[in-house]
Amino acid sequence: MRAAMLTEAGVKIQSTPEPAPKTNEVKVRVRACGLNRADLLVASGHAHGRIGGAGTIIGLEFAGDVVEVGADAKGVAVGDRVMCSGGSGWAEYAVADWGRVTRIPDANVSYEQAATLPVALQTMHDAIVTNGQLQAGQAVLIQGASSGVGLMAMKIAKVLGAGLVIGTSTDAGRRAKLTDFGADLAVDSRDAGWVDQVLQATDGAGVDLIVDQLSGYVANDNMRATRLMGRIVNVGRLGGFKGEFDFDLHALRRIQYIGVTFRTRTVEQVREIVRKTYADLGAHVASGALALPIDSVFELNRAADALAHMKANVHFGKIVLRVD
Repeated sequence: MRAAMLTEAGVKIQSTPEPAPKTNEVKVRVRACGLNRADLLVASGHAHGRIGGAGTIIGLEFAGDVVEVGADAKGVAVGDRVMCSGGSGWAEYAVADWGRVTRIPDANVSYEQAATLPVALQTMHDAIVTNGQLQAGQAVLIQGASSGVGLMAMKIAKVLGAGLVIGTSTDAGRRAKLTDFGADLAVDSRDAGWVDQVLQATDGAGVDLIVDQLSGYVANDNMRATRLMGRIVNVGRLGGFKGEFDFDLHALRRIQYIGVTFRTRTVEQVREIVRKTYADLGAHVASGALALPIDSVFELNRAADALAHMKANVHFGKIVLRVD
């Protein structure tokens, strides 16, 4: 089969044997794949959990048709149209643990659309609902809201009844689009006055929850923008892996600062995340309320071009690979 593989010369399309599913796995004929920042990290030679290094097939999410089901796998059958999270997805065939495989909810949802959903839905349900404990009527701020995962975060907050949704983007053009995806207010996290805008919008109190995909340069301002006893969930580090942290401010505001990742979770824990995600949000996915815009579609043999497009950071929404 063909696969987008990391080599000493970068990401190349290579011929490699089809994967054989373990008893807990499902084998899928892949039709489309979504791109994520973690894929860019792996493609640049860094490890992402246990994934990385020469010989790695890139790709954390994909959609397609089930062609084989392991003896212990549950909930899916050969022929099902599915969307999956896992590893080694940018290939003609891929496998995933059965707990990370979900039927595409509607025949009208294309493989390309389905491939944009697993990582965004699972990441942001875990951040907003499980760890962020968002309640109806509360205010939430999404740092890095113009990414695919960020857009999904705003949409999830809206369908769950958030009273105020604020999104950030450093690009004026993308910032102007955030209101189309659930933002009541859009601010620039590089603007020295963004915290004042948030405080003004919340009558001086600050937001109940920040979902932070930036960290780095926004860490202290995040705490200024969070209400007393509010919550900050750290999902990403697009603004830097390190930065200043005002421990006194953290203590004064009695903020719960929570870090999340899938990399240190057990198989059982990830299965439960996926189960909760679709139990809470499945109807909204099926209705189309939780859908993401597709910025561009590249053929599998142009995987390197798709990665370059993501690295340029000029896209809005998801970048997708089509696998014929």
